[in-house]
Amino acid sequence: NGTPSTDFVLLGISYVPTLQNLLFLLLLMIYSVTVVGNILVVVLVVADRHLHTPMYFFLGNLSSLEICYSSTTLPQLLASFLTGDSSISAHSCMAQFYFFASFATTECYLLAAMSYDRYLAICQPLLYASLMTWKVSLHLAAASWLGGSLLLVAVTVFLSQLRFCGPKAVDHFFCDFTPLLELACSDTRGITLVSFIFGILDVVFPFLFTLASYMCIMAAIWRKPSSTGRQKAFSTCSSHLIVVTIFYGTIFVVYMLPRRPSLRQLNKVFSFFYTIVTPLVNPLIYSLRNREVREAFRKVL
Repeated sequence: NGTPSTDFVLLGISYVPTLQNLLFLLLLMIYSVTVVGNILVVVLVVADRHLHTPMYFFLGNLSSLEICYSSTTLPQLLASFLTGDSSISAHSCMAQFYFFASFATTECYLLAAMSYDRYLAICQPLLYASLMTWKVSLHLAAASWLGGSLLLVAVTVFLSQLRFCGPKAVDHFFCDFTPLLELACSDTRGITLVSFIFGILDVVFPFLFTLASYMCIMAAIWRKPSSTGRQKAFSTCSSHLIVVTIFYGTIFVVYMLPRRPSLRQLNKVFSFFYTIVTPLVNPLIYSLRNREVREAFRKVL
């Protein structure tokens, strides 16, 4: 029997009730470090004039995005641990899905823009200043944010028009596309086609562009005559490459892994990585592996 959409229940990781307090403290610490770490990166990029370059401009955008990205899922999850109430209204669920998916899409485009910036810096060093101007950087960043915001409107509208069957228990710790689609009792062929098309535009195309950029970068690094030159060139893009690998690796596993009952908990584990761990490790990776960011941090201290 179909019922009008009212509330959903996020099953999350409530199957381990004895660990609720420990998980709450762990996630609270992760969220605090994520927000503080990414805010610190943004402050350093704005405050230190040595970091006023396109590379660090994109890094500041990425850190701002990670704050928004983690804030779409973690506060709701923390509140459910604290109160024991894991229900979420239909409107809040759709809003959470929209913002989460739009920020994830923005990150895909932003990572592609950052890979293009590194491609120009390493493969076209003499033309870099003329090709990657501040105007181009602003346009790329704005296009990433707008693309993520606008493309997900259609998918969210289609999803909100579906009729959901009871019991409306979402087998996830946030309102994601596939777990919600499993609860629909109306025809889902239209939204499945739309989501497939937008998935190609939002994830596959930026990933292939990023992959092509790094293949060109690796080829250019390999052609450098000295080992010192190769090491210096690789150090400028290694941090970004680590973030890209973690982000895309877990995304492809989550959305390509079959949603069989035996694999659903594993799916949640990988979802945890790209929704919670990636925003956490981003400032750590860039600050620990980047000499200029470390020096800017020492100046602030």
